[in-house]
Amino acid sequence: MCADREAPSDLGELPSFEEIYVRAGQDLGAIPWAALAPNPALVSWLDRQPAPAADRALIIGCGLGDDAEEAARRGYQVTAFDLSPTAIRHCRERFPQPAVDYQIADLFRLPAAWAGTFGLVVEIRTLQSLPLPQRADATAAIAAAVRPGGSVIVRCLARDDDEPPVSRPWPVSRRELGGFTAAGLRESEFADQPATPPHGRFFTAVYTAPRPA
Repeated sequence: MCADREAPSDLGELPSFEEIYVRAGQDLGAIPWAALAPNPALVSWLDRQPAPAADRALIIGCGLGDDAEEAARRGYQVTAFDLSPTAIRHCRERFPQPAVDYQIADLFRLPAAWAGTFGLVVEIRTLQSLPLPQRADATAAIAAAVRPGGSVIVRCLARDDDEPPVSRPWPVSRRELGGFTAAGLRESEFADQPATPPHGRFFTAVYTAPRPA
């Protein structure tokens, strides 16, 4: 989500995401990950899905809200959260109509009422912003939000299992994505997109929660 060059061991020297939002002020183009448009991988996936029939969706680390608004436009009842209060303020300013329930929340302390309630959970670029030791807990927290029969779509920078991450954003390994299956979800889609300079290598994956027998 940003271009800092420090390794995970230097995390204390990195600015927090709230600090990055605050420094940018109203110059949203100064936020390194702010495309100000929905992620194309999410749009492509939603294009292939049936109408959601007002199903609930949760957007993890929603940033400036474009993915959340796209899901709402498709007919989902959307809750979107970010740890950064400034990010959520920008969302509410950019999209003043109440199509999305924007909230300040911590992925590792999600409201209990969210557990197992969302038919769609969208995780784009949050895992790659987290230090490696936090990723098992993060995948478990994300998986816990999806209802039986629902799906989690993941889009992240990719690396091989034995490839050391160099800088934040720290690419995600296939082994780390295994946290979703360890949490009881089934991998229903997976794509490994090779790097095409100036863009990096990406994983796009979908995990589905089993329905009760």
